[in-house]
Amino acid sequence: MSGTEPELNQIRERYERRSNRNPGQYGRLQPDVLLRVQERQRHMVHLLKANGIDSLWGLDILEVGAGSGANLLEFLEFGADPARLVGNDLLTDRIAMARQLLPSAVRLFTGDASTLAFEPQQFDIVYQSTVFSSILDRALQSSLAQAMWRWVKPGGAVLWYDFIYDNPSNPDVRGIDLARIRELFQEANITQHRITLAPPLARRLARVHPALCMALNAVPFLRTHRLCWIKKR
Repeated sequence: MSGTEPELNQIRERYERRSNRNPGQYGRLQPDVLLRVQERQRHMVHLLKANGIDSLWGLDILEVGAGSGANLLEFLEFGADPARLVGNDLLTDRIAMARQLLPSAVRLFTGDASTLAFEPQQFDIVYQSTVFSSILDRALQSSLAQAMWRWVKPGGAVLWYDFIYDNPSNPDVRGIDLARIRELFQEANITQHRITLAPPLARRLARVHPALCMALNAVPFLRTHRLCWIKKR
């Protein structure tokens, strides 16, 4: 068993527990989830445009931890070329679901992303969404970050969306602060935005009216996620 295999097995167990809790809670039919997704999309578009990207067509894009393919589908909706879009997930069943959702031209890989045999400087954008906060082993975090950075082309970036804080009610998640991101990507130029109203609070407020979520989201310390453009010079 490799040094990272125990942590990989634990990640599989964490996701299994999470999927059994309340799967409908994270679906986009929930008002708070829809607001969260739309906010993230707006900020992503802002980051892309701020870095001179007006179209995703012609860009090579990889998502690490692609799950069942919802984020990859977003990239397609934003104009990415399916033949230049790649996804990976540790869990075989999630990749199977993604395969049903996505065009056949999208390439999908199962397994530990840090061991994937992509060429150096292969991708314009390498995206991760709430993957690192689910990796509690710092050595595995570092190994994955090094691989992602190796795959990014000069002038490209790691696009990062993840928790800032620990979740007291969920020991399977550990927040990643800005200092840790800088430690993982020491050569990068990092642009970051704090976004996303704390999900437990947003869930309650959205039941009353979505406008309450938007109002409270104006308070910076209530935002629990960080969206980063981690650029390779």
